[in-house]
Amino acid sequence: MRIAILDDYQDVSREYGDFSGLDVTVFTEPLTDVPGQLAGFDAIVAMRERTRFPAAVLRSLPALRLLVSTGRRNAAIDLAAASELGITVCHTGYRPAAAAEHTWALILGALRHVPTEDANIRAGRWQGTVGRELHESTIGIVGLGGLGRRVARIANAFDAEVIAWSSNLDAERAAEVGATAVTKQELFERADVVTIHYVLSDRSRGIVGAADIARMKPGALLVNTSRAGVLDTPAAAAAARRGDIRLALDVFDAEPLPADDPLRDLPNSVLTGHVGYVTEQQYRVFYADAAEDVRAYLAGAPVRVMSP
Repeated sequence: MRIAILDDYQDVSREYGDFSGLDVTVFTEPLTDVPGQLAGFDAIVAMRERTRFPAAVLRSLPALRLLVSTGRRNAAIDLAAASELGITVCHTGYRPAAAAEHTWALILGALRHVPTEDANIRAGRWQGTVGRELHESTIGIVGLGGLGRRVARIANAFDAEVIAWSSNLDAERAAEVGATAVTKQELFERADVVTIHYVLSDRSRGIVGAADIARMKPGALLVNTSRAGVLDTPAAAAAARRGDIRLALDVFDAEPLPADDPLRDLPNSVLTGHVGYVTEQQYRVFYADAAEDVRAYLAGAPVRVMSP
């Protein structure tokens, strides 16, 4: 079985997973021609949603028998088409703490101007900014699922007021993590920091739009470590460029972010390249499980199979 490991940008898959004895090809750069570059591979290990596998792509890979996705879900794979084509799709485990922790890295980095002050020190300057405290501030969480709840618990440690909104959130569930359920409008009007933790779906696409951003306090911080599609990123970027808000992003509409994307010189912002889940501990789970998925399939007993 020929196995392709995709989008291993750091080239660590064989360090963190036991692929010994297997015929493995590692791609450390984004694919430019998925059907052409993956022709002839029997199995593919995909890193999250970095490479898309809609029905048309799956049909262009007649040798493909096994598709492994790191993480527990992957909206970039057409599971129904895979099933029709006889392709087994498996997943791996996932550590939710990584993304929640990175959310706070972005919040603290943005509020205390860490990238700017680091650059100042390296350039021989001293104290060029004035930061903001989280203590007694208001943190607004859009989407109080698993990740949102982790973020809320950490917010409590800063003695911040935590407010939350999602389409089906009730007061009792919010109170379990020290949050107060509010309307969407109230959240954007009151919060000093708004952080988004919504699963991307047809219903949630664009759920944070220009009207919401316009309600934010002057200088408030908007953070997205979820998926780019839940936020009107151009509207958010325009507000940051005007100086209306600050912006912290780990996810983008085009990934990797093109070299000429105007976001790269966006003021009032902190940007990272979708690394919220990229930790040593996470990758050990991803690649160890991926190798186990491949070996289980070869043994005729697939594990962690994803259904349409």
